[in-house]
Parts: sequence; C-alpha cells; structure tokens
Amino acid sequence: MTFFEELKWRGLIKDMTNNEDFEEKLNKGGMIFYWGTDPTADSLHIGHYSSLLMAKRLMLHGHKPILLIGGSTGMIGDPRPTAEREIIDKEEVFKNAECLKKQVASIVGEDVEFVNNYDWTKDVTFLDFLRDIGKYINVNYMLSKDIIKRRLDTGITYAEFSYTLLQAFDFLKLFESKNCELQIGGSDQWGNLTSGVELIGKKLGKEAYAFTMPLILDATGNKFGKSEGNALWLDINKTSGYDIYQYLINSSDEKVEEYLKVFTFLSREEIEDIMKKHKEKPEDRLAQKTLAYEFVKDLHGTEEADAAKNKSEALFGKMDTDSLEIEEIEAKVGSNILDVLVSAGITPSKSEGRRLVTQGGISVDSEKILDPNFIVENEVVVIQKGKKVFKKVKLTK
Repeated sequence: MTFFEELKWRGLIKDMTNNEDFEEKLNKGGMIFYWGTDPTADSLHIGHYSSLLMAKRLMLHGHKPILLIGGSTGMIGDPRPTAEREIIDKEEVFKNAECLKKQVASIVGEDVEFVNNYDWTKDVTFLDFLRDIGKYINVNYMLSKDIIKRRLDTGITYAEFSYTLLQAFDFLKLFESKNCELQIGGSDQWGNLTSGVELIGKKLGKEAYAFTMPLILDATGNKFGKSEGNALWLDINKTSGYDIYQYLINSSDEKVEEYLKVFTFLSREEIEDIMKKHKEKPEDRLAQKTLAYEFVKDLHGTEEADAAKNKSEALFGKMDTDSLEIEEIEAKVGSNILDVLVSAGITPSKSEGRRLVTQGGISVDSEKILDPNFIVENEVVVIQKGKKVFKKVKLTK
C-alpha cells in the first residue's frame, strides 16, 4: 500500500480538498502541516488522540508537524452544536497552553514546532482584520458551513460566527511565514479548514490543502472516550493508565477492529491476524486486550501498560468460572447490560444496576463494565457483582 492507501484503509480520511496532486504529495512526504487545538483545559482527552496519532503518522512518513495552540481562539471558542462556550480567563488559557505543549511533545515527539495564534492576532486591530481578512470571505459562504448552520435556529453570537475567520487567518499566517500548506483536523472542523484554503486562494492566489479524520464514536453513537459526561484524559494524573485500559477492553466487537486501525501502529497484517483469531474465539477478547495494551503502551509506555494489564488480570482473572452452572434467562443477545442484570436476578432494578455499573461494581467475562449503555453480545457470559457474586447466564437468541 502507498501511505495514502494505508490512511484510507485505516479509515482516517473523511473529507479532503479536491487538489489533483494531493495524494502524490502525501505519499512523497516533505509537506509542512499543522493541527490546532484550543487550550480550554490543561490536558487533552482521548477524543483528541486520533488526531495526535495522525500527526505522528504524517511525521513518521517525512512530513513536518506544527502544533498550533489557540491562545486567541481559545478566548473566543468555536461554535458548539447547542450553546456558546464559556469564556475562559486569559491567564488560564496561557497556563493551559504550556501544559498542552509538554503533553503533545511527549506523545508526538520533540520535533514538533509549537506556535500560538495569540502572537499574530494580539496587535491586529478590528479594522485591519475586516479589511485584510473579512473582505475575502463571503457571508453566504460562511452560512453554508455546518459548524455555523447548525446554530442558526438557536442563535449564534458574532464572536462565534467570526471563529472560522480567525482559523482561516491562522492558516494564512502559517502558509506565509512557514510555508505550511496542509491543515488537518476532525471532521467537525471541515468548515473552518476549507475557509483557510479559500482565504489563501483568494488573497494569495496559491493552493493549500486540507483533510479531516472522522469523529470516532462508540457502539451507542456517543463520542469516543465520553463516559457519563466525563472525559478520559491523556494526563496520567487525571486518568490512570488502568482506567483507560479498562475502558478500551470493554470495546464492543463491532467497533474493536476500527479502533485497532485508528489507535494503534500495528500493521495491516498484524490487525488482520488478530481479528481472525478474535472471530474464532471471541470470548477470549484478544482484539480488545490488544487494543487496550497497545493504546496505553503508546501513550504512557510499556511499564504502565504492563501494570494496567497485570492489575486487570489480577482483579478479574482469579475466579474459575468453567465449573459454574449455566442459568438461562429471558434477556436476549444484544440486550442492554441493565436488562441483563435484572433478568439474571443480579440487581432488583435497572436503577440499582446503573448505580453498580457506573461505580465499577459489574464485570462481564472478567472485564469491568463502566458504561450503562453496554450491549451484551455473547450468548453465554459470566457476570460478576463486586468480588464474590458470579453468575454464568445464557441469553436467548
């Protein structure tokens, strides 16, 4: 496979600009590209991780990375789907920015160049911005962007509306000052990326490139890494390697191959071999265990991955479940874990089941379940409540 073909096989390219030579340039290497993030917190979460790994993949293929920390855009906030973001204090933005620089360098590598868009926006007057940037972007063009259109019914402030212009300005400045010709981002940023391409074309008469990665979702359609409204952080002091390991080892069978492609550097041959073995004995959860281990290893190192794996096996691998009698229950294969708990008589109600799940008190086939929306996909499973209650149940088809 070429590099471009590998990225497509991994499902890492959703939208891209219609440049005739883009695929060739991507395969060749040597492009300067950037990925940006606003410092709204002092750590990124695992929802950002696929973008960071994309930057690392590009870097390993010979492209040069720039990470933009949005010191100015972070004080505005890009439009959310439902409501305006809270304004963050300037000092907090700058403090978060320093934390993110250290975190990204530890993940992507020390060769990353960091820039802060506050450096080139802080002295630009409002009038200058309107004359030099605003006149090149048509309002109708902005209104057509999904990131803006989705807020028109509920209302959008002028500050949020202007966010796409600020991001386009960033691309223009990096194109002019650093010969940066490619911007990457999540698919929800496509409108902002293409605004930059449009601005460079109209103002400079030159060609720029952009592509997005699809947003990664779990089996229930929620954003990857969101659990009961709480993010799983890349900072080990906020979220332990063990907690990330447990989250990933509970990945559904229908999503685990996608996650292996997106979140690991395992080769196509390795992933196909893992999935072949997994489908032969899905109860061993080889694919999930490989995903969890590789993810934690790449993020926090081999020692942390080994510790997370050993702790998981020590906590959930002691009970000999082969001798347990199988109890047939009315819940069907594909049922929600809360329905299974009630049907198996493990909890008296769904509300009690939800409480136990969210507190880490329920395991299925030796793997802790933290998501009350977890779907039980195997016909025969062993359910553990706490440390002492075990039941082997057979679901109906």
